Amino acid sequence: MSSPTSGSAGLGGTAPQAPETKVKSVIVACMLAVFLAMLDAQIVATALPRIVADLGGLDAFAWVTTAYIISSSVTTPVYGKLGDLFGRKKVFLIAIVLFLIGSAASGAAQSMEQLILFRVVQGIGAGGLFVSVLAIIGEMFSPREGAKYFNLFGIVFAGAAIAGPAIGGVLTDLLSWHWVFLINLPIGLVVLGMIGTSLHLPPKRRQAHIDYAGFATLSAAIVSLTLLASWGGVKYDWASPQIIGLGAVAVVAAVLFVAAERRAPEPVIPLHLFRDSTFTISVLVSLVAGVVFLGAVNFLALYVQVVTGASPTLSGVVLLPMMFGLVASSMVSGRIITQTGRYKWYPVLSMATGIGGAVLFSTMDTGTPRAVVIAYMLLFGIAAGLNMQVLTMAAQNTAPRDDIGAVHATVSFTRQLGSTLGISVFAALFYNRLSDELTKRLPAGALAGTDRNTLSSHEVLDKLPASVRDAVKEAYTHALSPVFLAAVPVLVLGLVIAVRMKNLPLRSSGHGGGEATPEHSPTAAEH
Repeated sequence: MSSPTSGSAGLGGTAPQAPETKVKSVIVACMLAVFLAMLDAQIVATALPRIVADLGGLDAFAWVTTAYIISSSVTTPVYGKLGDLFGRKKVFLIAIVLFLIGSAASGAAQSMEQLILFRVVQGIGAGGLFVSVLAIIGEMFSPREGAKYFNLFGIVFAGAAIAGPAIGGVLTDLLSWHWVFLINLPIGLVVLGMIGTSLHLPPKRRQAHIDYAGFATLSAAIVSLTLLASWGGVKYDWASPQIIGLGAVAVVAAVLFVAAERRAPEPVIPLHLFRDSTFTISVLVSLVAGVVFLGAVNFLALYVQVVTGASPTLSGVVLLPMMFGLVASSMVSGRIITQTGRYKWYPVLSMATGIGGAVLFSTMDTGTPRAVVIAYMLLFGIAAGLNMQVLTMAAQNTAPRDDIGAVHATVSFTRQLGSTLGISVFAALFYNRLSDELTKRLPAGALAGTDRNTLSSHEVLDKLPASVRDAVKEAYTHALSPVFLAAVPVLVLGLVIAVRMKNLPLRSSGHGGGEATPEHSPTAAEH
């Protein structure tokens, strides 16, 4: 295998190659940027109770997260296309600066309204972090060389997921919740400096045509769909005018988006990419993975804390095996893919293993030993890791070089959208079932003086009588089971789609202009 600076797709492309130390600096900076983006979601969640206590606005606190998710989801595909048009480095630096401005402003917020507004700014910057990193790696290296670097991001993701809650708790307790946002500043400034001095990519020479209609209609569709999934069955009935109206806006905006993309000289998401079955399948499986592996995971911590009685600190320890499984399977599969150049069966195995894990989760009750729960989580983590970077590599493998940013943006966007939809739909399913279960299992007045929304708190549960506490745990168990069962048909659909992926080798150089064929060797560049 060639060195990181060899091959036709190195740092300089057709330009002179950069020294290897520069390549290492760029890789480290990219990993820090991914860590920054992943850490933010974990670290802020830990501080939310303290933020609400300080700023007030309990009825709006969910928007601290929702505003961030919507703004980052909307801008993810936009950054990919802007990078294709104006250059990866310039767009990446702008994203980092916006993220840091949003972080600094959020840390200085004096009201819930200010915080939500500043989180929008932070989300706009965050939308460009991960997709820019993927596109930079895709432009620096051939698909086969890039496999080993994509593999590193599974470790970064797991590290952020593990460290986030602990860092958030420590900063909030020892300093203040403001530092949950301000901690981004020193890390971000390091990334800015390293990228500014070390990243050297060929300049873009394409005439830029901004797809304003595509940006606007895609944004409208994403915002409407996210609000529909967040509010449906929770804030408003599914048959309410608000939800029906949001659904109608989402459909109309999606239709208008497709029409705009057909006419745009430089579309946000080039529709011709979907003629490549590998790209289409990667996008669809990425959506499924986001729904299940990111959407359902939120409810595992709830089970561990409420049903098994673990403290927040202990629940983090219980979740570690899942992160270990994710990292291990991502690293092993990435190493094998780098050596063989083949990737098809990893998404298939991911979906199949995930089905087994989801079914096992649905059988958990108040009597399930914690060791058994840990084993189930390890299996689920393995399933998640098997598809983490493979889908991006597969989509990149047959993509034209000029569309590499749009390819990475679309795959990342669909995974993020799937995560948003999964969390929202599963939450609606869970809370509706939980309300019924609590009413059925608890005698009238059993929770007098206790807010049902605080029952997930370890401190609140410990203050309840033993009989009431046991009934609450039973209610949570029966409310969580349908969530995991609902993930099964989604994974089955993902399995059916993944099986249809062609078993193409990863190329060792260049970028494709269409779909590869099985007859090509791993080093073939022509399509």
